[in-house]
Order: sequence, then structure tokens, then C-alpha cells
Amino acid sequence: MKGKDIRIVFMGTPDFAVASLKQLVEGGYNVVGVITAPDKPAGRGKKINESAVKKYAVDNHLKVLQPEKLKNPDFLKELQSLKADLQVVVAFRMLPEVVWNMPPLGTFNLHGSLLPQYRGAAPLNWAVINGETKTGVTTFLLDHKIDTGNIIAKKETPIGQNETVGDVHDRLMEIGAELVIETVEALAEGNVKAIPQSELIEDKDIQHAPKIFKEDCKIDWAVDSEIIRNLIRGLSPYPAAWTNLVNKETGKEIQTKIFLAKDDNTNEKAESGTIISDAKTYLKVACGKGWLQITNLQIAGKKRMKTEDFLRGFQQIRDYRFQ
Repeated sequence: MKGKDIRIVFMGTPDFAVASLKQLVEGGYNVVGVITAPDKPAGRGKKINESAVKKYAVDNHLKVLQPEKLKNPDFLKELQSLKADLQVVVAFRMLPEVVWNMPPLGTFNLHGSLLPQYRGAAPLNWAVINGETKTGVTTFLLDHKIDTGNIIAKKETPIGQNETVGDVHDRLMEIGAELVIETVEALAEGNVKAIPQSELIEDKDIQHAPKIFKEDCKIDWAVDSEIIRNLIRGLSPYPAAWTNLVNKETGKEIQTKIFLAKDDNTNEKAESGTIISDAKTYLKVACGKGWLQITNLQIAGKKRMKTEDFLRGFQQIRDYRFQ
């Protein structure tokens, strides 16, 4: 049997999932239903926001289901009625067994790491934060625990020294879509020997990728510059590393997001968080070891901007330090 002969239900929510759904649809695969998050109000005006997957599915006249609860009997009945042979999951929530065990060919998930490394909600971010030089995507069969199922296939990609998580996200989104198609074909043909993750762990330390909270994003200027630079890269453009710009005289704080920074060869000794700037073109910060030059930032109430544009409107920068 070929992949285009089977009935597929797709499950996903954000932009990362759209690329895989698009590959399936434009490749002529039979997507009989799309499951995505319910619409929810967002922003100051509480305007109803539809997921990126829903928008694509509606534009392409696909059947869309948006259950609040995945064990709801009405939803399960409707899902069963789609008679899917296979379910494909990309950036969606954890599924109950009654859902993932429904189709005869099973349910597989696309995960944004080289499993078993970086199981969890934020694999792309943590790989960059930890200074990894490579990452990738993995497809695996769902089981009872998160990101622990038997592995079907992987694709690997390098992480550039100066790449942000946004750069990695966009590349993995496309690589992942290719892997989804390959996995659908392999499962349809019965050409899969899924490998238990326990066979791949050996003696290696397993890195985890838990959900990222605001405090995880706060910069500690007392650590090495390379650690800080990786944190900034790993959180850019979202949710963004942050710090406080503090007036040395008054103690007034301005919360500041840092999006881009580069190594700087300043040899001057200074307390961590100390700022050196010509108030026109550059902004350098002392770290526990080494210096960083901030090249892209955003202070509270303002838009994101290049450092030179920021300094044009904030020439009193020498009166401040980062904390």
C-alpha cells in the first residue's frame, strides 16, 4: 500500500505544524480530518484567535475538529467516524491512549530534536541554549509517556555558531515536513522497524527540554559571556532573554529584552553588568568572564530595534547598567 492510499488525520496547532500539513495536502495525500486547538481570545481587544493549522485547513477545505477535551465522547465518536488508517501529530498536546491507539497503522509524532535527547516542550530552545552544534527532527510512535515512543526515523542538521532558535525553527520546520512524508510512506508500506529509545541511550547523559518560564529567560551577567550569548540565541525571537536596565543614581529599572549579541574582545576589567557605550553605535556589557556587544534589543514600551537606533533615542545610556 502507498501513502496516498491511506486515510490520514492530522493533529497540530502552530506554524511549525503547518509545513507538514501543507506537504501532505500538496503532495496529494488523503487528509480526512484536522484536529487543532480551540479558538481563543488574544491581545488587548480579546479578538478571537484561530490556530495557524486551522487557518490553513479552512483555506484548503479540510474538515476541522477543535475539541476542548480529547476524551469527550462526542469528539471520540466523530474522530472514529473519519476511519483514519494513520494519525500524524506535529506540535500538539499529549494524547490519551483512546485517541493514539485508534487507527490501525497507529499514531506518530514529529519531535524537534534527535530523540532520546531533548524530550519535552521546548527542544529547539534548549538545544541552542546549551550550545549544541547539531539538532534535528525525529518521528516516533506514541505510547503512554511523553516523547518516549519507539523511533521510526531521524533527520539531522547543524546549528550555526551565530544562529538563533528562530533560524533553527524555520529550517527544522521544512526538514520535519520532509520526514513526515517519508514516515507516512514507510508506515503505509509496512517498511518500519521502530527502535526503542532505551537502545539509543547507552551511557550518555540525557538532556531534557522542559517548558520555558519567564525566570528561565532572565540573564545572569555574572556567568561567562558564551553562556549568556547562547541563552540569548536560544530565546530569540521568542520568548526572548531579558534583563533590567538600571539607573545607577536613582535605581529606576527598565525591563529590557535582548535579541542579538556578539562576542567582544574588550579586555577591561569591570563588574558584571557594567555598560560601555559611545552613546551612538555600540553597547558593550561586562559578563562574569568576557564581554558581549548587544546588537538588537527592546526596552519596555518600545519596539525592537538595532542598537544604534536605540542609542539615538537613549543617549543617557552611560548612566545605566544591566542587572
